[in-house]
Amino acid sequence: MSVDFFSILTKQADVEVQEVGSSEPADSGTPQESGAPVEHSNPLGRQVTLISAVALNLGELLGSGIFSVPGVILKSVGSVGLALTLWLIAPVFAYVALLAYTELASMFPQRSGAEVVFLEQAYPKPRFLVPTAFAVTSVLLSFSATNSIVFAQYMLHILDIPVTEFRQTMLALAAVAFCVGVVGISTKWSLRAVNFLTTFKVLSLTFVALTGIAVLTGHTHITDPYANFHNLWAHSTTNPNLLATGLVKTNYAFIGWANAFNVLNEVKGAHPVRTVRNASMLSLALVTVLFFLVNVAYIAAVPLDEMKNSGQLVGALFFGRVFGGHWVSKVLPMMVALSCIGNIIAVTVGQARVLREVARQGLLPYPEFFASTKPFGTPLAPVSLKCVLTVIVIMSLPAKDAFNFLLDLASYPNLIFAAATAIGVWILRRRRARAGLRPSEFQMPNFALFLWLANCVFLLAMPWVPPEHGRSDVSFWYATYCVVGILVLLVCGLYYYVWIVLLPRLGGYEVVEEVVELGNGARATHLVRKRITTRSDEREPLLASRDR
Repeated sequence: MSVDFFSILTKQADVEVQEVGSSEPADSGTPQESGAPVEHSNPLGRQVTLISAVALNLGELLGSGIFSVPGVILKSVGSVGLALTLWLIAPVFAYVALLAYTELASMFPQRSGAEVVFLEQAYPKPRFLVPTAFAVTSVLLSFSATNSIVFAQYMLHILDIPVTEFRQTMLALAAVAFCVGVVGISTKWSLRAVNFLTTFKVLSLTFVALTGIAVLTGHTHITDPYANFHNLWAHSTTNPNLLATGLVKTNYAFIGWANAFNVLNEVKGAHPVRTVRNASMLSLALVTVLFFLVNVAYIAAVPLDEMKNSGQLVGALFFGRVFGGHWVSKVLPMMVALSCIGNIIAVTVGQARVLREVARQGLLPYPEFFASTKPFGTPLAPVSLKCVLTVIVIMSLPAKDAFNFLLDLASYPNLIFAAATAIGVWILRRRRARAGLRPSEFQMPNFALFLWLANCVFLLAMPWVPPEHGRSDVSFWYATYCVVGILVLLVCGLYYYVWIVLLPRLGGYEVVEEVVELGNGARATHLVRKRITTRSDEREPLLASRDR
């Protein structure tokens, strides 16, 4: 069990945790486990309030998802009834996952980074394996390409410029450069931007939902708004692949409820876990209602065949159908584009903290550099790394398949880690019980934990089943993203074996942890080589002294 885990378990959640790191191996033959040291003071400050936490969640939740995936989901599942059902099922799984995150966060209230911390503490053996796998995966998949692509598509639509691969790529890159620049220069201003854009996005979605009600009540030129609601279940698919694909896309729209957990150590107040839990519940409840009403609005105004073939532009299609050539039909797509910008900023704020925690565990090269908060008091190096990776991804993939493939690819390894996190709850509960500690005040019911795990297993297994002919959401092999996701994890395993097992064995050394003080209260773990001492090595100094 790691020093970090014992430090937190043996003190109350609201007491400051002090931890002393050492490069020496643990006594009694027990290997020292990996983990980032608890920082004496928070170098990033404590600027996150309940309102900011809600805004961070909504900033990620209200991105491109609700404006881009409803048509793709409807095409996958076939029927209106099944599509709307998925929009009700997805928030149930999100709420269950929220309960698990709250329980785990209560065990480690001094650590930002959420899942990276939970996995680090739940799976300390084999030493460094799970943190390394999560670290490499987080780095490789920490891009905001999907929202950048949707931003580019909507901007071109607004300007009545044909979408080409070059134009889409250039606009997407410009969006990324602007957003990461804001986050890299100032946390305060990035939070302000998130707050402003989130308020704007909530009002935009509320307007769309109210417009849908106006359509249904006959206050627009749509002649038969209930036509698509007849025979709700007609053409429903029973293909497991297509059902899983639809649920993956719906889950994507709800990604973001946990963003505030990534900045847990920056939350103001005496009860940060309760603050982020309440923020997540509020944001999840709000978007559940809004997303369902917006989908009803789409279905009321847009013919099903057009909606199924709309790709990522279902929002623009809705605006055009309701408002025709009116200027409002241009203003509302601008709301979608700004929603994408707000999402990229909010996601970058959260993921930069995850990458910083990865660096503080010593699992990135140059951990002092990536854990530093200089010169602006922000995690500038992780933000820059995220920018570089996003640029590479945007420029590497065919424009027509980029959105669906990237969305599916990012989901697959994340589902594996989500399943591991669910199992980790039971592991950490058992460890607490063995330490003689009472259960967390936020302990979730076991049946809810089983439900979350079952959802993860279903979404991992079903994409391998062949879809019905012509119903894949990409132009190449339907399970490519599964294979690539697994290859990413295998690369993690190979990297771990070479770095932690093979090279130390060949070089006669071991990898140990050394805590580095970075100034301003910042601390990081630096993994260093230490020569393995043998009996002959211990005798050499003694023989030399006898000769003298």
